[in-house]
Amino acid sequence: MFATLHGGYPSPPVDRRDPGAVDRVVNELLEDQAAAGLALLTDGGVRTPNLLAATVAALAGFEPIDSTSSAQAGYLPRVVSLPAWQRPGLVEGWRQTAELTDLPVKARLVGPYSLGRRVKRGRFGRRRLTLAFAAALNAELVALAGAGCPFVQIEEDDAVAIGSSPDERALFRDAHLRLLDGVPDASAAFHRCLAISGGNADTAGPETIFAAPYESYFFDLIDGPDNWRLITRAPKERGIVCGAVDARDPRIDDKELIVWAASYAASGGRGYERVGVAPASSLAGLEPAVARRKIERLGESARIIEARDETPIQAQLDPRAVDIRSAAVGRWTPPSELPPRPPR
Repeated sequence: MFATLHGGYPSPPVDRRDPGAVDRVVNELLEDQAAAGLALLTDGGVRTPNLLAATVAALAGFEPIDSTSSAQAGYLPRVVSLPAWQRPGLVEGWRQTAELTDLPVKARLVGPYSLGRRVKRGRFGRRRLTLAFAAALNAELVALAGAGCPFVQIEEDDAVAIGSSPDERALFRDAHLRLLDGVPDASAAFHRCLAISGGNADTAGPETIFAAPYESYFFDLIDGPDNWRLITRAPKERGIVCGAVDARDPRIDDKELIVWAASYAASGGRGYERVGVAPASSLAGLEPAVARRKIERLGESARIIEARDETPIQAQLDPRAVDIRSAAVGRWTPPSELPPRPPR
C-alpha cells in the first residue's frame, strides 16, 4: 500500500534557466511529499509544467514548439513527418529529481493514443501517427528503464473518449501493445503504470484497457466513478492506484472514503500490496496549504492500512463510517469482544 501524487503540485515561481533554482524548488516539494507519507515521489510538474510538450520535446517531426505554441493549450503543433525518437527526452529530468531523494521517483509522459488525438495531423492519418508515437515512445521507455527509473506513469486521459467504437478500441490496444513491446518490465525493476484521468473509460471495456501488460493502472474515481466497473474486472495480479482525492475541492477529503476505496480495490484477491492512493488529478490549482493537507490525508490513509496487523482498520476510523452498532456506541468493538447473541 502506498500513496503518491498524480499530476502537478503547487510551487512558487521559478526561473527555469537557473538549474540551481529549479533544484531548490523541486527539493522542497520532495520534502513535502516525504513528510506527508508519500512513498512514490514526483517533481510536482516543476521540471515539466507542460507534460504534453515535454513528452515530444526529443522527438523529430514537428514544427517548432515554443512558448506561444498550441501545446500550451493542450495541443501539439502540426507534424511535418512521422514522429521519430532522436534521443532521451525525459531521462535527465527524472535523474536530476531522483538524485535529490532516497525515495523512489517516478517519470511521467503522455501516451500515444492521447498524442494522436492532440496533434495537427497534416497529411497523416491518425492511426498511422498514433502507432508512430507508440514506436517513438517505446524507445523513450527503454531509455528510462536503462537509466534506473523504477516507475513510469503513462497518461492517457483521452481514453475516456474511446467508447464503444471498434476502431477506437483497436487503435488503443494496438498502440499500447506496440508501446510496451520489448520494454523491460517489473522483473527488471521497471514498473509500468497506465493512468486515465478526467472521466469514465469503462465504456471502452476491460478487453481494451487491460490488453497491454501493464503492472498497474491509475483511475480517476472523482470525475470517473464508473471506472470502478473496470477495477472490478482488472486482472488480480495487476495493481490499482485509486484517484480518490478531489483535486479541485479545497475541502479536505475524509480518510474513511480513501481507505474504503483502497480496501475495495484490494478485495477479491488483489491484496493491499498491489494498491495505491492518489489525488484524482493535478493539485497545482489549489493553495499550497490545502494541497499539503490533502497529501497528508493520503499519507495518513496509507498508514492506517499499513498498521492493520497491529490496529484493525475499523478501530482507526470514525465509528460512524464502520457500521450501525459502532456509530450508536461511538466506538468499534472487535467481534470477539461482542456479547453473545441471545438464542432465538
